[in-house]
Amino acid sequence: MQGDALRKVSRVVLLDPDDRILLLHGYEPDDPAKDWWFTPGGGLEGDETRQEAALRELAEETGITEVELGPVLWRRTCSFPFDGRRWDQDEWYFLARTAQTETTVAGLTELERRSVAELRWWTSAELSTARETVYPTRLAGLLRTLLDEGPPGAPVVLASEIV
Repeated sequence: MQGDALRKVSRVVLLDPDDRILLLHGYEPDDPAKDWWFTPGGGLEGDETRQEAALRELAEETGITEVELGPVLWRRTCSFPFDGRRWDQDEWYFLARTAQTETTVAGLTELERRSVAELRWWTSAELSTARETVYPTRLAGLLRTLLDEGPPGAPVVLASEIV
């Protein structure tokens, strides 16, 4: 993965007042049996900042706009096949909190409409016992540490994931 060729992505670790995390249930458009859960977020557009992209993507994918955006928790590079191409990404995960727990998928792009099944709030306990695939793969442990210790002083660099 070439550093300069990576797609810049902002992701959001969105927590509600009960410390539940919001995840999207995605799947391969041509093979719905290949599915996984993931945090809201997506690529930067134009000259927007990582923070602006995080808030825009969150609004588009979840309908949630009443958000307090916090610090960058984690950074990682990843590479995965999706919708007939390979995606090489440099992802920043922002902490965010909201009291707005009603979601809507009205703002999804055409590709997202073909590949997102549902949104769901998860408790840390539910995530730690989940049998489903979740990205990033260590999210359950990362969330537990976040809830126990608070945000890190500087972004933690996660291991690269190549699928």
